This record gives sequence, C-alpha cells and structure tokens, in this order.
Amino acid sequence: MRAHRVRALLMGGQACVFYGAAEFSRDVDLAILADAANLRRLRPALADLRAEVIAVPPFQIQYLRRGHAIHFRCQHPDATRIRVDVMSDMRGVDPFARLWQRRTTLQLPGGDKLDLLSLPDLVQAKKTQRDKDWPMIRRLVEAHYFENQTQPKPRQIGFWLAELRTPELLVELARRYPAPCQRLVKQRALLVHAQAGETDDLERALQAEENTERQRDKEYWLPLRRELERLRHGG
Repeated sequence: MRAHRVRALLMGGQACVFYGAAEFSRDVDLAILADAANLRRLRPALADLRAEVIAVPPFQIQYLRRGHAIHFRCQHPDATRIRVDVMSDMRGVDPFARLWQRRTTLQLPGGDKLDLLSLPDLVQAKKTQRDKDWPMIRRLVEAHYFENQTQPKPRQIGFWLAELRTPELLVELARRYPAPCQRLVKQRALLVHAQAGETDDLERALQAEENTERQRDKEYWLPLRRELERLRHGG
C-alpha cells in the first residue's frame, strides 16, 4: 500500500495487536479513501499481491461509499491465502479525511512506517453486533488506561470516561476526576453509577449500552445485507 501511495489505514484485529490488545487474525482490514484517484493506486497494489475478489460486492467505488466491505484473497507466495478487506464508510465513524488527520503512525523495526486508525476511531469501528468485538473494546481501552494512567492528558481522561467498559476502573476514574466525570454524565448517563460506586448497577448499564449498539448495528446492516443478497442471486 505504501509503495503505491494508497491512502489506507490499518484497522481490525491487526491494529488491535499494535495497540496492545492481542487478537489472532490472519485477515488484514483496511479503511481506505474511496475516491477515483486512490482506487487507481489501490488496483496495482492489489495486483502486486495477486489479490482477487472472493465475494460480493464487486470492487466498485459505489459499494464502498454505501458502506460495504470488499473482500480479497491474496495469491502472492509471500502472502498466500491472506484475506484483505477494504472499507471506506462505517457506522458511527467519521469520514476518511478526519480519520487520516487523526491517524497513528508507527515506526516498525525494519524502518518502514505503518498508518493505523487512531485508538478512539478503532474503538468506535469495533462497536458492532459481533460477539468478539466487545471484549476487544474492553481490552483496548484498558490497555490504554494502564499505559497512560500516571500522568494522563485531559483528552485521555475524557476518552476513558466515555469508553471504558470495566466497572471497577470507571469507579476509580470517577473518584480521581470528579469534574470531568460530571461533565460527561449527560453524554454517558451510566457514569452516575460510577460516581456512586455502584458496580452492580454499572455492570447492568454497560450491558444495556452494548445491547443498544448491537441493535443499531443490526439495523444499519439490514439494507446492506439485502443488497448483498440481490447481488448473490444476480451473480
């Protein structure tokens, strides 16, 4: 992707590994800029990987812009059978231009650089109906908290209060940072239980929050799944 100057950000399980929340995944999930120029750069990158579309929808810009993922399987000897999924528009996630501005860039041991979704954007992208994503969100935010809790910045405190899914840590945060917690209560009502130290109520509220997000994701994907079914039958 870098060789062909593709605007792409690593996300999914591979990105979780770099953020300290290990997840076994042979897939490579990429958020890409869905414009004609970027797709012209993406096509030769996929050709270098000998990557072929393995499912519907076809590799066309209109499907990316409607929120579909395009699925490829690599046949290059150095990436045999690796699956590459590319997306552009995701539920609840900002447009790509903003994701690119907030990206995390890592220097790899060999000298190469790697662009990832920022941690807050990755957490938002993980709020799906899939069972495996919610424990991963919890691990991602916990890892970030334990890494930065000694001298946190205000935006990090706000991120933890908005996204932590561990009752005990939310109670601890509410006690350490009462003013930011109070400001965020309107945004995340369950913080009232954190302020009161009510871990059982907090656990139930977190589950309700998760259920709401899962339902929103199901409703979001319903018309997209119907479109995929039409494409399968048409193919």
